[in-house]
Amino acid sequence: MRRLWLRWTLLIIFVVVLGVVFVNLGDWQLDRLAQRREHNATTVTNEQKPVQSYQQVFTHPITDADQWQQVEARGTFDADHQFVVRYRSNGDADGYEIVTPLRTAAGAVLVDRGFIPLERGAQIPSAAPAPPTGEVVVVGHVRRNEKGRRAATTPTGNQMRLINSEAIAPTLPYPITSGYIGLLTVQPEQQGGFQPIQLPELSEGPHFWYAVQWFMFTAVAAAGIVVFIRSDLRARREERDEAAEAHATV
Repeated sequence: MRRLWLRWTLLIIFVVVLGVVFVNLGDWQLDRLAQRREHNATTVTNEQKPVQSYQQVFTHPITDADQWQQVEARGTFDADHQFVVRYRSNGDADGYEIVTPLRTAAGAVLVDRGFIPLERGAQIPSAAPAPPTGEVVVVGHVRRNEKGRRAATTPTGNQMRLINSEAIAPTLPYPITSGYIGLLTVQPEQQGGFQPIQLPELSEGPHFWYAVQWFMFTAVAAAGIVVFIRSDLRARREERDEAAEAHATV
């Protein structure tokens, strides 16, 4: 019986450790669900706000809490310092984006002029389509800097993979604000087949069901202890019964 108690003790310790891991993973998924809901609520709230002047919003480093507000900016595009953002997607389409600084009376801000789809196998061009000349009126979404490896954010020539104003700033002869504007409309209109960047998906994702799965794994592991111990007790009882029968027939 002592050997059984040792097995059961080790099994219980193992299942408790496993259960703690599973519960923590479930809690992590619930925390991600809460973050996703908060992000979705912020996106909807900001997107529904009236259009503001960009100078009223771009007064500080742009964060997630600022994203998807609509702002208006007036100025001139700097066609001599454009950037091609490679390997982008917009909904189900693959392509690239063009980022052009907009110089305003209050300073300069990067503008993602939109997404250009590419056919499968087509090469990303090295030159960006020319922006409208003269004074323009831009309306677009507030966007924070994209984060990633330095190799992805730092322009090589005029190309990069992520849009980050801090990484782009050293390549420009004037200062720029934190973050950038994701273009929705521009007057006069631009040419080049640009498409506005779609809003992020507002679903809650799979986090709730992932959490349920981890909690179910915990319950299954706990139930396994009972099944295992009952199996051991049944096997021991059968051994005793067989021994008693063998003794009775002697």
